Amino acid sequence: MTAYDDLMAFERQTQALGQVAGRLGWDQETVMPRGAGAQRAEETEALEHVLHQRRTDPRVGDWLGAIEADKLDAVGQANLRHIRRRYERTQRVPITLAGEIARVTSSAQGIWAEARANNDFKAFQPVLEKVVALKQAEAQALADGGDAYDALLDDYEPGATAAELQAMFDALRPRLVALRDRIMGADHQPAPLMGSFAEPAQMKLTREIARAFGYDMAHGRIDKAVHPFSSGSGLDVRITTRTSPADPFGSIYSTVHEVGHACYEQNIDRDYLLTPLGAGVSMGVHESQSRIFENQLGRSRAFTGWLYTKMAEVFGPLSTPDADAFYGAVNRVTPGYIRTESDEVQYNLHVLLRFDLERDMIAGRLAVADLEEAWNTRFERDFGVAVDLPSNGCLQDVHWSVGLFGYFPTYSLGNVYAGCLMQALRDAMPEVDSHLAKGEPGKVTAWLADNLQRHGGLYEPREVITRACGRKAPSEAPLLDYLEAKFGEIYKL
Repeated sequence: MTAYDDLMAFERQTQALGQVAGRLGWDQETVMPRGAGAQRAEETEALEHVLHQRRTDPRVGDWLGAIEADKLDAVGQANLRHIRRRYERTQRVPITLAGEIARVTSSAQGIWAEARANNDFKAFQPVLEKVVALKQAEAQALADGGDAYDALLDDYEPGATAAELQAMFDALRPRLVALRDRIMGADHQPAPLMGSFAEPAQMKLTREIARAFGYDMAHGRIDKAVHPFSSGSGLDVRITTRTSPADPFGSIYSTVHEVGHACYEQNIDRDYLLTPLGAGVSMGVHESQSRIFENQLGRSRAFTGWLYTKMAEVFGPLSTPDADAFYGAVNRVTPGYIRTESDEVQYNLHVLLRFDLERDMIAGRLAVADLEEAWNTRFERDFGVAVDLPSNGCLQDVHWSVGLFGYFPTYSLGNVYAGCLMQALRDAMPEVDSHLAKGEPGKVTAWLADNLQRHGGLYEPREVITRACGRKAPSEAPLLDYLEAKFGEIYKL
């Protein structure tokens, strides 16, 4: 065997163990007994030690040094790029620190869930302080003298910097705020959907919708969790959702969102299975898929027309009198607290708040003890509403409890990417709305599978977007133009 063959055989086992670690996380958020948290933390720490040792194994360095990259094809060169990047990054983090992060974040997840349920930030504060301190230490190790936050961001969006994202977000904010203010002051305000919607029927409907969007249930499943998420890649890609009798849209659209993530993973070229190319290339690209599934497709006038009829069949007559009123109800702009339930206009404002706060925590400018007050002050400034409960404020997201600092900005980056992709998709497929109106979104998402998803990690994040968009550089303009046109029509601006 050549050095490349040896490296890839070793990598395949490492990837398989990574999938096992992911499955432990899925189990923890879905069916793990409440009392198992302490043991699970040790199990997670032990597995992280094994993975860290494999990722820093001296043989990996030897193989990388022995391989003549210019003699490999594009797939081989892309595999080397990913392995080398991970090898160099992982070497900078001491194994004891990596294991401690795994142990503490596994434990913190359960503490967060209980604190959220009890609306008790003080109960979560001590463990969050530990998580932040550990992530600060990791960031310093990774940064090697550079920007600490950028070092963490690189885990989720390789090559991006906080300064670049800040410039993009600064361009988003004025038009988003102006649009929101016009909407809030509009004479026409769509009525919400009212009623009680049986949760078993919601779950049955969400499974049907998931299949319609292209989710392969033979290689996946849908369960319930406090915070919806997608887990796994290749032949085992699972998602979760949540239900509320008063809000069927929460279940439907969190499912469609996670299906976007899951379809990305399921549609990657099977030749890349258990290799570095066999997963989504970045969280920004991943979010572009979940957001375009959820919003540009799932909340479109065409698809909601089909959904209106379908929901009336499942739940009986709806409070909205017709498909047009239902479309307005799906896309209502309201000053809500919850990011995952936010409308398209305000969603990015929720993300920008988190982006600023987490940068300040990693930089040491914001102490965890002051986070709740800082969040509440910023939220009231940005949204004009006082936070009533911690579960509606800084306890609403799972991300910080599990150490995902640097993740939040990829949500807005994904929205920007989605705006570009939708523009390209409509140019390539003028019949988009006719498929959506028939409840056949899978015929539309197939374009994304062919033009983006199948590539997995073959290209760098920005390159895979520009390729799918016909070599047009990503810009926030298509997203903003789409939002202004869509909501201008809905609110008769």
